Amino acid sequence: MAIADITVMGAGVFGLSVAYACARRGAKVQVIDPAGVAAGASGGLVGALAPHVPEQWNDKKAFQFDSLIMAETFWADVAGLTGVETGYARSGRLQPLADENAVALARARAISAANLWQGLATWQVEPVTDAPWMPPSPSGYVVRDTLSALVHPRRATHALADAVTALGGSIQPQGAAQGKVVWATGWTGMQDIGGNGVKGQAALLRLDAAGSPQLFADALHIIPHLDGTVAIGSTSERDFTDPSSTDVGLDDVIARAIAAFPVLQGAEVIARWAGVRPRAPSRAPVLGHHPTRAGEYIANGGFKIGFGMAPKGGQVMADLLLDGIDTIPDGFRATPPILRAR
Repeated sequence: MAIADITVMGAGVFGLSVAYACARRGAKVQVIDPAGVAAGASGGLVGALAPHVPEQWNDKKAFQFDSLIMAETFWADVAGLTGVETGYARSGRLQPLADENAVALARARAISAANLWQGLATWQVEPVTDAPWMPPSPSGYVVRDTLSALVHPRRATHALADAVTALGGSIQPQGAAQGKVVWATGWTGMQDIGGNGVKGQAALLRLDAAGSPQLFADALHIIPHLDGTVAIGSTSERDFTDPSSTDVGLDDVIARAIAAFPVLQGAEVIARWAGVRPRAPSRAPVLGHHPTRAGEYIANGGFKIGFGMAPKGGQVMADLLLDGIDTIPDGFRATPPILRAR
């Protein structure tokens, strides 16, 4: 390979999305990661691409909305280029509503969504039916949104890596940085700029609900993957000693999920996973110029929303790296206040 125009440090979904966006525009790209593709949080099980609620709109929510709308084409292009299925489906989401107040709030949000989501997706309050995948709801109503999607994280990240190499890029465990350098090194890299890591545990069940909407309640994501499995996640642990071990915390998540969604009762647990997700103090991704490495760049901190943010995150980073066009929201920049926040 000729001397690279772009070197990305880190082969998770953020780093590979930057590499992919640059390679699609003709840049020579190399990705360096000693641990390999999807070794960190991008190698998880859940894959919920779920929007923020449609109210109190801000740059972060608008960016995420744009990225979620881009996602269908983004992942279809990756699959088309590589022949590798990513598990992407925009199958929506159901959320049970606890009481009359929750129903009234959800109906108000439906009005906001009609405007903010530009007619490209809906947020509606619906009565509970006797459909097998319909979650129980104390109020008798659920929210159904059509913006939420899902992806198989591990498969999608490996497909994205294959897409980078199909476009002439390289992915390697080590090597010298060349060209413009982007740091996408997950939670350890986030610690270097004042952020931290939050451990999450998740489980995979053998239950075929492919094509059904994802479910969300009690801070639990229930994700019916297209391969006949259902993922359940996750914990949020700021204090941990072993980043990759599962324990009774995951047992509690599984029990809560079955209590909230009885359709899961009896499904076999076929995999347990734990990993650490990079979290910036602002909870927004950190994109743009690196705050401590002069002349270099950063794409990190996709805490819980990394896969949903990746398509547009890669696009805006490619604009900055290749054309000098900076459209990154101010709230996503690694500025001195972020460095001071511990």
